[in-house]
Amino acid sequence: MKSARIPGPNEPLEIVDLETPKPQENQVIVKVKSVGVCHSDLHLWEGGYDLGDGQFMKVTDRGVKYPVTPGHEIVGIVEEMGSNVQGYSKGDEVLVYPWIGCGDCPACKVENENLCDTPKSLGVFQDGGYSDFTLVPHYKYLAKLSGVNPDSATSLACSGLTAYNAIKKANKNSPEFLVIIGAGGLGLMGVQLAKAVTHAKIICVDLDDKKLETAKEMGADYVVNSKDTETSQKIISICNSKGADSVVDFVNAPPTAKLGLSVLRKRGNLVLVGLFGGSMELSLVTIPLKSITIQGAYTGNYNDMVELLDLTRKGTINPIITKHYSLSEAHSALEDLKARKILGRAVINP
Repeated sequence: MKSARIPGPNEPLEIVDLETPKPQENQVIVKVKSVGVCHSDLHLWEGGYDLGDGQFMKVTDRGVKYPVTPGHEIVGIVEEMGSNVQGYSKGDEVLVYPWIGCGDCPACKVENENLCDTPKSLGVFQDGGYSDFTLVPHYKYLAKLSGVNPDSATSLACSGLTAYNAIKKANKNSPEFLVIIGAGGLGLMGVQLAKAVTHAKIICVDLDDKKLETAKEMGADYVVNSKDTETSQKIISICNSKGADSVVDFVNAPPTAKLGLSVLRKRGNLVLVGLFGGSMELSLVTIPLKSITIQGAYTGNYNDMVELLDLTRKGTINPIITKHYSLSEAHSALEDLKARKILGRAVINP
């Protein structure tokens, strides 16, 4: 099988021929139809994350070993199965849940494998979907598409799943006003999901008027361009001059996190999602005085993914795929993502 591999940090992806694995017991071989091009792939290619103040977290310190085949948003067809696989047949179209856990830690025991202490995620810690075929370690990580477009379904395994988890967390305090920062692929998915699963008035914030127009089309009640020096005051004014009940920051850069905190009302809820990086100072006394909650959202569990598939199947949400690449163009896909040439989401079709 052909695979697009990352030889090492910042090295061009190489197309290599690898032996197609043979599934054992609970394992399944999936023939890849579509694989999402995700910012997490970009961090894997770059070798880590910017922590700010000149600090850099290497993915190798987290257990990543190069060379590695990226790609964790995998949709494909069941090609071959191990002897213990039940409920699936050759030819079934499936979405793969990539956030494989150890099975033994506290998170895994309550079915939150995405928060595992020693993760084994596909496309990160083991080879993923930038390939003709991928080996799924257990059939329990598969979900049948049943009518969902394969290209659109890819984002449901990561970006859509992350957005869904974040919106669910933001909805815990039944917000009247919900601010979404960032109108990229992730933020636009967040707008759709917020419209579908909350009763909040949605305020979308971004630097790009064109993206804000799209956010409005997706269901945002208000849009605010953050280039405006009065952005915080405008948002607070929209929120009956009391501030937002919840803010979801899909960028999570120092300026956006600062903006999110500045518009939170008392008892407010800030959900940080993006991996832009950097650092910021906090006014610590305001956190207890306002009794605000600051939390992260990192993908979601398998059940969240199944719920998200159902919402897509009903037409409640519509993931936007704007660009397609072949496997041989995998390196170009990551370069385009880094250069911000991709509006919405892109997929590789091996």
